[in-house]
Amino acid sequence: MQRSTHARHKKRTHAVLAVGAGLAIVATGCGQSAQTSLSSADGAAAQKVNCPAVRPRLPQVPASQQAAVSRELALLDSQIAAANRRLRTLRGGDPQLAQNAVMKPLEAKRAAVIDRIDISFQRAGQRPPGLNTLARCSLTKGNGDGAGNGQDGDGQNGDGQNGGGAVGPFPDDFVDIRQVRPNQRNVRTSRGGSRGTFVSECGTDQEKHQNTDNIIIAPGKPNGAEHLHDYVGNLSTDFSSTEESLAAADTSCAIKADKSTYFWPVLRTRKPGDLAQGAAEIDKNNVGTSVLPSKVTLLYSGNARSKVTPMPQFLRLFTGDAKTVTNGDGNAQETWSCTGFENRVTDKYPLCPDGSNLLRIFDEPGCWDGQNTDSENHRTHVAFARASGACPNGFKAIPQLTMTLEYEGIPNTAPKSEDDVPFAVDGFSTEQHKPNSDHAGYINVMSKRLNAAVARCINSNRRC
Repeated sequence: MQRSTHARHKKRTHAVLAVGAGLAIVATGCGQSAQTSLSSADGAAAQKVNCPAVRPRLPQVPASQQAAVSRELALLDSQIAAANRRLRTLRGGDPQLAQNAVMKPLEAKRAAVIDRIDISFQRAGQRPPGLNTLARCSLTKGNGDGAGNGQDGDGQNGDGQNGGGAVGPFPDDFVDIRQVRPNQRNVRTSRGGSRGTFVSECGTDQEKHQNTDNIIIAPGKPNGAEHLHDYVGNLSTDFSSTEESLAAADTSCAIKADKSTYFWPVLRTRKPGDLAQGAAEIDKNNVGTSVLPSKVTLLYSGNARSKVTPMPQFLRLFTGDAKTVTNGDGNAQETWSCTGFENRVTDKYPLCPDGSNLLRIFDEPGCWDGQNTDSENHRTHVAFARASGACPNGFKAIPQLTMTLEYEGIPNTAPKSEDDVPFAVDGFSTEQHKPNSDHAGYINVMSKRLNAAVARCINSNRRC
């Protein structure tokens, strides 16, 4: 069997070797998370950059200028990220040094970018008023304990860069799937590789097992995700779960020896007016109607270059990044596609043609360090295979889990504004419901006997 892979895998391999290396992009406080402390080495007060958001001040971007304006908005984000990284290197928390070494250069660079945005609109016969006032930034004290490193984490209170108080997503976060070029390629499995597959059938969360916890990233913390997760598999998973409680719980899986936890943020459909109605709610960001997938496929597959080793019990895997506005896209994944178009995936929300269903595809890492079931950043104990299909040096192949979610009847009308987007995933208030903030987690709670059977099936090139 040929292993189907995507161009995104190459980026994933590098991401696990440099966790958190993505650019932080949030106007009200960047760095590894919106509230990650930017403390000096001698314990001076943490500081972060606070810049006015640009995107909400812009009218609808003319089609002829969308690419140029998007590039400039991204550059504003990266400038703030660089400024926050520079702040972390300053000693003693000297405010004058911060102004001279960080803030003045930042404001000069922002002014140049904002001028170019203004010119882009002028070329289309428009001119947004007041853009020249948005270059000035300030320093504020950091406050909080965001998880950072591209993970679901603790609370974020700031608004997103270029989003201000906007909830998002925005029209340019959507794409007609027919406009996405095919981007899959097949890695031929060598004679020493493993072609088998194993499927665990665990339903679609008909039990409505949902909560705003994240047991991997924020164990012991209620509402650690700040957005709603769907679960299949283990029926007890929440912030208070332990390995013992997970092993003792019931499961939605047909194979009762699979008590693993599989989870992802819920998908919500929206209609005009949902944002205004949500403004009165406690969590005004995650608005709309939560919908369950019509089908969930949990597929374990082999490695193109070697046999697989059984997964250890309680191995934790996490793919994607819930905070791509804050952290940059270093750990982001292309997870979106449509049925009938599986040969192309995208990091935008796809608009599927009539008769085609929305897909979310989560590939978890398929290489393990052979020792640890977790790591401090929840990434470096595992890795994605290289473009050749082989695991990086020091890692061994394990069954690679791919979670594919299919949704029927999702609206496919291209939005004209933030208020009429057809659907979005739940997310942090800082992250503007960006499609590339999609993510999924997994804890292996299969019995040792079942773990061995899965590896045996894959290594014998069978379909189980």
